[in-house]
Amino acid sequence: MELPLQTPRLLLRDFVEDDWGAVHTYAHRPEVSRFMPWGPNSEQDSREFVGRALAAQVASPRLVFEIAVIWRESGQLIGGCHLSVQNQTQGVGEIGYCLHPDFWGRGCAAEASGALLALGFEELQLHRLQATCDPENKGSRRVLEKLGMQLEGRLRQNLQIRGQWRDSLLWSILENEWRGGR
Repeated sequence: MELPLQTPRLLLRDFVEDDWGAVHTYAHRPEVSRFMPWGPNSEQDSREFVGRALAAQVASPRLVFEIAVIWRESGQLIGGCHLSVQNQTQGVGEIGYCLHPDFWGRGCAAEASGALLALGFEELQLHRLQATCDPENKGSRRVLEKLGMQLEGRLRQNLQIRGQWRDSLLWSILENEWRGGR
């Protein structure tokens, strides 16, 4: 599989060590991590995230893709997206995304995630991709709907976020649905 991937406005590439500072510009913000089980990040947290992303790049087989999202026009790192193979035998993977708030509401998460779906179904030969989001995260729900993912149900109190148990909504798309919707 070859990175980088290009979309009309974005470049998706592997993280490099020096990216930790750009990651920190959004990962330290409370509004970014509001629905996440991590954060707000300290500088050390952001460095460690990039370190884990670098370690995943050299795993064989590579089952985790932490990918930097770059705004092509400026070359600015604006966020990250994630694809992980959850069950290689069954062909199941999971996607996720996190963007700097300056790029919320512009379709960037859907654009990056659409490239992840293509990566998962075309390159990794997965059968099913899934994602979760907090029921209160309306922006993320819109992204998953835009991708053609189907709401499967609610996972009750499956995440503890800052001392509170939170539900997640489970979304999925199958390879044949993705191909049919293109």
